[in-house]
Amino acid sequence: MRTVKSITPIRKPWAGTMTARERFNRQMHYRSVDRCFNMEFGYWNENFTQWPLFYENGITNNEEADVFFSFDRIAVIGGVDWMCPPFEAKEIGRHDGKIVLINADGLMAEVLASGRDTIPHYLKSSVTTPEDWKRVKEEHFDRNSPERKLDIAALKALHPEDRDYPLGVSCGSMIGKIRDMLTFEGLAYACYDYPDMVEDMVETCCVLVEDSLDQLLGNFTFDYASGWEDICFKNGPIVSVPFFRDVVMPRYKRIRKKLDQYGIDLWYTDCDGDVRPILPYLLEGGINCLFPYEVNSCAHPGELLDQYEGQLRIMGGVDKMQLGAGKEAIKAYLESLEKYVARGGYIPFCDHRCPPNVDPDDYLYYLDLKERMFGMKA
Repeated sequence: MRTVKSITPIRKPWAGTMTARERFNRQMHYRSVDRCFNMEFGYWNENFTQWPLFYENGITNNEEADVFFSFDRIAVIGGVDWMCPPFEAKEIGRHDGKIVLINADGLMAEVLASGRDTIPHYLKSSVTTPEDWKRVKEEHFDRNSPERKLDIAALKALHPEDRDYPLGVSCGSMIGKIRDMLTFEGLAYACYDYPDMVEDMVETCCVLVEDSLDQLLGNFTFDYASGWEDICFKNGPIVSVPFFRDVVMPRYKRIRKKLDQYGIDLWYTDCDGDVRPILPYLLEGGINCLFPYEVNSCAHPGELLDQYEGQLRIMGGVDKMQLGAGKEAIKAYLESLEKYVARGGYIPFCDHRCPPNVDPDDYLYYLDLKERMFGMKA
């Protein structure tokens, strides 16, 4: 939902002759458009306190930044397809400038007391054995919890059928949230020590997503589906490729079957890192778009768009390292993307949250250059 805070945009919307909804659908299906869909994935929390561009204009979060820069609107809705209720998040101690806490996934973690945006150091998971999982499943994954029932009327009021922006339906996570609950190392070990337990976790995630979709599909005309995994790093996936193929992919196929019944053919997943070892099985499972597609731990987006031409779409893929390397590097990188934007099936934006080391003036140059290169031609 759009913020209600009054914000004066610093930029005008890109000129265009289509609605954002029409533009998005045509671009992601390789059809002609008036100009490229204009969006960004967002910014680190530090950007809002370190960039004068933001703090001098009262911009405090990504939603406000979208309005501030007049990006094309895109939205997604979903159900309660993970823990319900979550664990009670609470602080349990402090030492050496760090806070020890229990988070909503039941993990004991250390975070910096300064509030600096870093990956927590996870100390202990609430689930390490099948007995732990049995207890947590009973307490936090009840399919019939009243909180899982959606207020469809309220959602329809927020996203009417005659909207002018693309609306997606969330397909949750089959394995990424399990990684969150078990930790990186915990998932890696559990796949070998307790494979049946992990498969039951994947099945539980799938069923909860199916329950959510059963409430949403048919009540809205969705333009795309979205998902979140984050199970890859610079050396490939955390789980083995055979495990992904044999355990995770069949659940994607079940979700894909439901989407197909309602004409939703575009499905992206947010999976950082080197996705190449599992990409054939993402595609076979029905996921045909990568978002926001990290470059340095994988490859230039053009490499995969060429390899899987006509099958794969990408949203993102603008190397954040080049954004931080100055105007010449930014220009050279955007020029390397020109033919892919022209071909369709590709929307360029920063390949994750834009970090604070990017000079704000260079960032504005990047936005200006994107408009000149990919905006509507006179």
